[in-house]
Formats: sequence, structure tokens, C-alpha cells
Amino acid sequence: MIPVSHFLIVAAALFCIGLAVALTKKNAIGVLLGLELMLNAVNINLVAFSRHDPGLIRGQLFALFVLVVAVCEIAIALAVILRVFDHYKTIDPDRIDNLRG
Repeated sequence: MIPVSHFLIVAAALFCIGLAVALTKKNAIGVLLGLELMLNAVNINLVAFSRHDPGLIRGQLFALFVLVVAVCEIAIALAVILRVFDHYKTIDPDRIDNLRG
């Protein structure tokens, strides 16, 4: 059986990578990818802690809920990014300065 500390180390590394990607990318899609990495790190933590309490499956249920919310978030964010690209012809968040048409 793999100890919880190994899962926590992997999740912390994944969260740090996702945070670095979200903060350094000049592209809206890159920022979304960083956010998805951070959500996956949270899912690893939820499942790892739930695995050590075999009577309850709350961690897996929360992880499933986080996955559903992440899919909805990505769908809406990509739709918004496509509309912004149609209007401004860029997806660089720093170059989009006016939200009114």
C-alpha cells in the first residue's frame, strides 16, 4: 500500500506546476490549462484521503463533483474565449483592455 505522503507530494507538485502555468502564460487557454492542473491536484488529494477511510466514499464523490464542475467551467470559458477572439482578434489577457463593444 502506497502511503498518503506520496500522493500528497505528487499533488503538491502538480498544484505548483499548475499555479506557475496559470501565472506565467500570456495566453487565456494556457491559463485555463493551469487551472485544470490545479483542480486535478485537488482531486488527487480527495481520492488519496478517501482511500484511507474505506467505509466512506465521500472523497470519490467530491472528486467526481469537481470533475463535473471543471468540465462545465472549461466549456463556458472556451466559449467566452472564442467570443473575445472574434471581437479583439487576440486571446492575450493583457491586450484586452475594453470589454464594451
